[in-house]
Amino acid sequence: MKYTLILFSLILFKSCSTAQIGFSTTNKKAIKLYQQGKAEPNLSVDYTTNMPNYRGGIKYLDQAIEKDPSFWEAHMLAGEFHEILREYEPAIDHYKKALAINPQQNSTGSTYFYLANLQQATGDYEGAIQNIDVFVKFRNASPELVTEAMRIRNNCAFAIHAMKNPLSFNPINIGPGINTANPEYFPTITVDGKTILFTRRIRDNRVPGPIKEQEDFFVSELNESNIWGTAVAMPTNINTVNNEGAPTIAADGRSLVFVACPDATGTYYGENRKGNGSCDLFYTKKLGTKWMNPINLPGNVNSYHWESQPSLSADGKTLYFIRGIRGIDRTEDTDIYVARLDENGFWGTPERLPDHINTPYKEESVLIHPDGKTLYFASRGHVGMGGSDLFVTRMDANGNWGTPENLGYPINTKYDENSLMVSPDGEIAFFASNREGGYGDLDIYYFEMPEKLRPTKTLYFDGIVFDVNTKRPVPGKFQLIDLETGKEVIYSEADKLTGEFMVSLPINRTYALNVTYPGYAFFSENFDMINPDNSESIHMDVPLVPVNSSGEPTIVLANVFFDLSKSTLRKESFVELDKLVHFLNENPTINIEIGGHTDSRGDKQQNLTLSNDRAKAVYDYAVSKGIDKKRLTFKGYGSSKPVFTDEAISKLSTEKEQEKAHQANRRTEYKIISN
Repeated sequence: MKYTLILFSLILFKSCSTAQIGFSTTNKKAIKLYQQGKAEPNLSVDYTTNMPNYRGGIKYLDQAIEKDPSFWEAHMLAGEFHEILREYEPAIDHYKKALAINPQQNSTGSTYFYLANLQQATGDYEGAIQNIDVFVKFRNASPELVTEAMRIRNNCAFAIHAMKNPLSFNPINIGPGINTANPEYFPTITVDGKTILFTRRIRDNRVPGPIKEQEDFFVSELNESNIWGTAVAMPTNINTVNNEGAPTIAADGRSLVFVACPDATGTYYGENRKGNGSCDLFYTKKLGTKWMNPINLPGNVNSYHWESQPSLSADGKTLYFIRGIRGIDRTEDTDIYVARLDENGFWGTPERLPDHINTPYKEESVLIHPDGKTLYFASRGHVGMGGSDLFVTRMDANGNWGTPENLGYPINTKYDENSLMVSPDGEIAFFASNREGGYGDLDIYYFEMPEKLRPTKTLYFDGIVFDVNTKRPVPGKFQLIDLETGKEVIYSEADKLTGEFMVSLPINRTYALNVTYPGYAFFSENFDMINPDNSESIHMDVPLVPVNSSGEPTIVLANVFFDLSKSTLRKESFVELDKLVHFLNENPTINIEIGGHTDSRGDKQQNLTLSNDRAKAVYDYAVSKGIDKKRLTFKGYGSSKPVFTDEAISKLSTEKEQEKAHQANRRTEYKIISN
């Protein structure tokens, strides 16, 4: 249940009765029982909780109240003990009775504050506001508690409004393939939505100490019937006898960042697994079907402090995570940080997100969506239902994060919410809950995300990179560029052993894709995701042409654009043309022919002239960038070498498909003449 803990430095053990000489009762037996109850926590231990024996103290206090029901000091102390034990309803009952007997217990009015705090925790928002309003009128009220009181009041007012305006919410248990009698939580998913990786707490007799439990990672695959299969444990070089938790898997499912902590002796488990003395982030990569041994995350993310709950961006170049500062109670104040990967594969110095995201309270469970600009997180510091709520913030065109928005009721409730995960298409969200009707402890659930809270829909492009001649896999490097801004939005690599790749494609943008590998001509493709035809995915294999090839095959420059019926290069073409120039500079012995092509519509001679002029425009651009004219030739082919013949186009069923075929015929390409 949600509850905002108040620091004991502010509470100063709040019972007024502990500091007074006399009592409100004259019943000596009641006083003696009260004193026995007050002393009991310091005299014995409750072995069921390994805490001071507050429950034993409550028994004496209940007997004191039986002797004199108007003994308000006994009610106060019993309320405090119940509160410490997180038994909020009886604590509230005792505080109310104490105030009913003596509304002016002291000049600070603090009991009204503590009562309101518990009422917020139990969802009595109206009652909490009423008692806050009484508390702040006390002239000697603690300024620190008044500040906290107003925060509680704002939360309660928000909660009342949110509950009067609920969102559609129907959580569904993800099923027995993933959920068991053990706790399952912290899910993370690949961009195709077909592989989910999560944390499960299991019993393990190898664990030293009395609690024979630890956390491991499990993976489940979505089958053809859209049912999650039985989860299997990650290999033993990933899972150890110690805790592994809070994983984040890369968009393609081949990189994993997770948190591991040392045991009580400061020892990390796992081959060559070393840390900086506290919880650190570790990295592992999958080659073919095998996960490599994890290493401490290279660079400057890990520190003397406590790093946890990472979230990796779809391009693999930005990492959000939670840091707790040593010397500060990390259960009370943890913040969101971001780090970026440099060209050498090292993570730079982390930056704390700004104060309108991070608060003096606890931020956790950060998630960067594959769209790269929607951030979900849990926080105790922003206005919400009280305790830990889920929020979303969005990045604007200038790279600034907007004001966090509470996800609303009943996604957020009087209970703690965290570890949200949102599917790449933004339509489904996953979370962990111990609500009734599950398979045991914490289970993973999913629900349909309300429209206004969704990120930008993200599809994906997958396939295999291979040598066009030998058909062998090639570990090509992918660069996805936003044609409007010219900025790289995704960088990825195909699997070194299989050539398999998966690249995320957020919609509402047009992208240039380049695939490169040393010894090969670069491959390019264009993705117009403004109004994508395919709402699921794009599958396309990538053939790479060795630089020692000559003549055929030709290589299409898919991101060279001209105005209609003109040979003037549009600015969106410069990204691709600069790539061509870079390729020629990297391979100074290569000579190429640039070819222009049109579709079959219109006058043949005009098409021939237009195609020649367009090829020359590319030639002129390369020369202007310093490429020797002797290495280049150009030629216009008009409509003589179509990708789709007129007969093939006529058989296509829709005008849209036919227009796409004509567009494929209108192309600029090059071929290697000599090397």
